[in-house]
Amino acid sequence: MKKNKCVFLDRDGVLNKDYVDYAYTLEKFEVLPGVPEALNKLKDAGFKLVILTNQSGIVKGIYKKEDVYICHNALQEACDHAIDDMFYAPLHEKWSNSLSRKPGTLMFERAIYKYNADMENTWMIGDKERDLIPAEKVGIQHRIQVDNPLVEGSVATHYAKNLLEAVDKIILANQE
Repeated sequence: MKKNKCVFLDRDGVLNKDYVDYAYTLEKFEVLPGVPEALNKLKDAGFKLVILTNQSGIVKGIYKKEDVYICHNALQEACDHAIDDMFYAPLHEKWSNSLSRKPGTLMFERAIYKYNADMENTWMIGDKERDLIPAEKVGIQHRIQVDNPLVEGSVATHYAKNLLEAVDKIILANQE
């Protein structure tokens, strides 16, 4: 079975503007500048694109899973349907334990298995350390933190100011 180059992406703060009180309505769901171009560059380079996102607002009763899909469809429309899949964890540690919720690894393990990820050519892009910790745990060697500067001891292997810069790093590394 063919192995696939994959890029796993956190959603809020990487693909769309992050809000303290959640981005769950179309009015608040704002795709960040450069995201459509970045995702299409990755598709053109042969990568599978998979969103791995915590969505604890569901268990908190703030929004419903249907709202997650409405926003996902808006993202797909904005990005020419470049995204191959989305895994989300609707739980929160205050209400229940979940291996799916980052920094747990279950979403990653499911995506790696489903897409037969070539671990030498798989990347994780997140804006927070908790996005990158599970990537390291499952053996993803390339971990890019965007937007927030790296701190000493971070598990990130690269830093980029935004998704487009991160994608340029991936494309360059893929050509070597």
